[in-house]
Amino acid sequence: MSKDILLVVDAVSNEKGVTREVIFDALECAIATVTKKSYEGNVDIYVHIDRHSGEYQAFQRWQVVKNEAKNETEISLEDAREKNADINEEEFIEESIESVSFGRIGAQTAKQVIVQKIREAERAKIVETYKDRQGELVNGIIKRIERGNIILDLGENIEAIILREDMVPRETVRLGDHLRGYLQSVRSEPRGPQLFLSRVAPELLIKLFDMEVPEIGEHFLEIISAARDPGSRAKIAVSSKDPRIDPIGACVGMRGSRIQTISNELNGERVDIILWDENPAQFVMNAMSPAEVISIVIDEEIHSMDVAVREDQLSQAIGRSGQNVRLATELTGWKLNIMTESQASEKYEQETMTIVRLFMDDLEVDKEIAEVLLQEGFSSLEEIAYVPFDEMLNIEEFDEELVKELRTRAKDTLLTRAIASEEQADKASELSAMDGINQQLIQVLEKHGIVSIDSLAEQSVEDLIVLDGIDEANAGKLIMTARASWFDNQ
Repeated sequence: MSKDILLVVDAVSNEKGVTREVIFDALECAIATVTKKSYEGNVDIYVHIDRHSGEYQAFQRWQVVKNEAKNETEISLEDAREKNADINEEEFIEESIESVSFGRIGAQTAKQVIVQKIREAERAKIVETYKDRQGELVNGIIKRIERGNIILDLGENIEAIILREDMVPRETVRLGDHLRGYLQSVRSEPRGPQLFLSRVAPELLIKLFDMEVPEIGEHFLEIISAARDPGSRAKIAVSSKDPRIDPIGACVGMRGSRIQTISNELNGERVDIILWDENPAQFVMNAMSPAEVISIVIDEEIHSMDVAVREDQLSQAIGRSGQNVRLATELTGWKLNIMTESQASEKYEQETMTIVRLFMDDLEVDKEIAEVLLQEGFSSLEEIAYVPFDEMLNIEEFDEELVKELRTRAKDTLLTRAIASEEQADKASELSAMDGINQQLIQVLEKHGIVSIDSLAEQSVEDLIVLDGIDEANAGKLIMTARASWFDNQ
């Protein structure tokens, strides 16, 4: 029998490509499962097979617990130490028992256990093999289609899946077709494929260029970013590390051969090759192709740009359903606001007038001085208050006395605002201490100038019920809660 065991282990190990240890574990589990059926109740059976001789022995075991045993697989520490004085909690007491003969074990049960163990080992081997290949392109043959999900056969009994949402829209595929996907993740699933591919990921486009354009693999060109509307259009930004190489020409290839191959792989997806530039504004201008950009205004604070184009190119700049500007936004990482030249001019005038009025009101200066500040690049009180003194003194229209006065007024206004902001925060925290009030309600009250308990107490029910989210009963309750301090004082 021991020879039979060793023959089975070697045969199955070679056939399935799993280690002998996995087969030994499966046989031990199978023999233990069948042996356990000879006993009544819930018993813990453990089988050990000698890896060299093939001989095996079965044991019944009990886990040692500190207190009284709760089931048939446990034994109290006190009882266990009567059998073994050195035993400790969480260890096992074992007794040798008669096991079933290897030739007589339930064939069906043993087969199920062994097959299950081997399947688990095979799946673990797949995960181990492919986990380091995550981010690569994977080729396979379409084996079956289940509810729009594509199952690919990668060979050696390995399957991968492309979920319906990861397929290029309107792409026609048939059983037996060769298909390529980007290995997005490797997950240890109890059933089904464990390799998840994508045909819509921007990384797929980058990998295809890496394959088709030798200059990228040789590090003469670099792909900076990519954006896709799968199956329709894509943009990819490239940069040259060698000034002698034209990055766009290299990616297009002779008579468009390289770009055409990539487009065909992506179900006819049109790919725009964009020249990357270290200047963000120039990069955005390139990314907006085929539309021509007239001007760009950058707002670093909110990471956005106002992009102006000619009236007749507005629809082209935006693209069908916003496709062009959406892809340009994803490619560059900037939020892009597309507008006509006249709209940009009008917005600029409104913004400049707002800044001029702000300077006039907060600094108490006339329009002429406010406009000079704007023309010199000042757009906030903080800049006026803390810009180097000599820099402001270089303004032709300003003398030393005026510069000092402007800086003083700007600092005083900022200080006043900071104090007011702190006071309002204190009042808001005062409201938040009231029973029956939440942050959303506080925001509604503050929006209408009710920023303290005293100001809330002075309101009437009619004043509050017109506000969002406050009914008559709630209004009355809030007012009475706020007025409680009046009665306490009395």
